[in-house]
Amino acid sequence: MSGRLNRRREGSANTLSTIKSDSRAKRAQMYDQPLATVIKDAILQPLDDGTRQSAIARRLHQAIMLGLFEDGGQLPSETDLAAQLSVSTVTLRSALAELRSMGLVETRRGRGGGNFIKMPEGNHVIPVATLLEQYSVDDLRDLRDHAGVVCGGIAMLAAKRVRGSSFDRMKTSAGAVSKASSAIERAHVDLWFHMEIAAATRSPRLAKAELEIQTTLASLVWLFGVDSLSSEQASSQHLAIVDAMARGDGVAAQNLSEAHVHHAINPIIEFRMKVGNVS
Repeated sequence: MSGRLNRRREGSANTLSTIKSDSRAKRAQMYDQPLATVIKDAILQPLDDGTRQSAIARRLHQAIMLGLFEDGGQLPSETDLAAQLSVSTVTLRSALAELRSMGLVETRRGRGGGNFIKMPEGNHVIPVATLLEQYSVDDLRDLRDHAGVVCGGIAMLAAKRVRGSSFDRMKTSAGAVSKASSAIERAHVDLWFHMEIAAATRSPRLAKAELEIQTTLASLVWLFGVDSLSSEQASSQHLAIVDAMARGDGVAAQNLSEAHVHHAINPIIEFRMKVGNVS
């Protein structure tokens, strides 16, 4: 009896060891990939059942505007992309039609045809009307509260786990927003900075949660025609977060990160209430 029990214990221990090993392997694999690849893969994760075409268009729109697809590059076939997003090809085609109307996707017929990325030139800004259509005041408030709590918690954990070699990279990313020459570039480098913090937690789940928030915030704050956060303010707030992390002050990093989110979104909420005539 005792021999059988020992074998069960050994089997359980081996199973647990395998699970831990697989988890470590997944973490290592995630952070061995270029950050752009990790971000794009997460954006193209399957959508929930019943998601409207506008939500699909918005997600692809964010990926394009953040530079995660190469200008002139070809998207996967409609069949493959629909399967990747877990939606019907009819729904996907409607979403692509929205992107074509924005001038972000070009469809070519015939041999070698397909859907191709067409990045806008210059300091492209999304029409404010699009903001009013996509977000209610309650949506924006919920996004602000959710983002503040999640980003703050991630910054606190990153302050405990970040390694010395990561600080120089974070400081470079923190100040990059003020040096960006266009709205698209500001959105891109802002996303990169926050993903650097998420990567420092060494948690794939938290990195994915941060990504889901930041792909929305980056476009919302920088690409809509609403004065929210200046590039100088963003850089200053980024550097303050990094300094708190360098001191190992997780509470300060958390508070600064939460305040950073509120500082960015509160003016957009006020704008939405005023222009959208929502009480």
